[in-house]
Amino acid sequence: MAAQTIPDVQLIDNSEQRTPLALVLDCSGSMQGAAIDQLNKGLALLEQELKADSIASKRVRLLVLEFGGQDEAKIAGDWIDAMEFTAPNLTANGTTPTGQAVDLALAKIEEEKARFKQAGVAYTRPWLFLMSDGVPTDDWQGAADRCRQAEKANKVAIFPIAVGDEAHADTLGEFSSKGAGAVKRLNGLKFRELFLWLSASMKVVSQSRPGGQIQLPTTDNWSNAPT
Repeated sequence: MAAQTIPDVQLIDNSEQRTPLALVLDCSGSMQGAAIDQLNKGLALLEQELKADSIASKRVRLLVLEFGGQDEAKIAGDWIDAMEFTAPNLTANGTTPTGQAVDLALAKIEEEKARFKQAGVAYTRPWLFLMSDGVPTDDWQGAADRCRQAEKANKVAIFPIAVGDEAHADTLGEFSSKGAGAVKRLNGLKFRELFLWLSASMKVVSQSRPGGQIQLPTTDNWSNAPT
């Protein structure tokens, strides 16, 4: 709880409304090779695109969370404004503790919202961007239920992305109140196109009013039809 009371210098210096984006990324062993390389290039592209936008650079707040290793989820980069964001260089190994990762992301989102309220900073609904190429290896059902309940309560918007043929869209869909219909399957290794879409979406959301309706860019250039 103490972390919620520590003043955030960025929120003091920059009182612009925020758009929180939690990137929850599968770094299990099956992501080794071209997939993790393209993911890292995508993160670097996201950094570049957001920094180049005068509004998004000040308003988008990013958290990068990786899961893999020996059933571990950890923060690869804590909450930071896009203008100060440096894309991490992720490595792939180990298992797929999706439930643990999602629970950590939900907790970090609530902590960040508490900081916003303490600083008097408005914010749009946080995004939880969940990407995986496999099946969870931990007890994920409880975390999925908490994810669905949070989305139903408008506390977070969930964007599940299935990478590769081994990713189970039905399982990823359990983390969204919209079910498998919310899952987008990455077409091949089009991480560049995916992260260009994500950066464009963040630009749109960061310019919207909290609670306002938005029209996101189409996903046609990086995703097959909803799975």
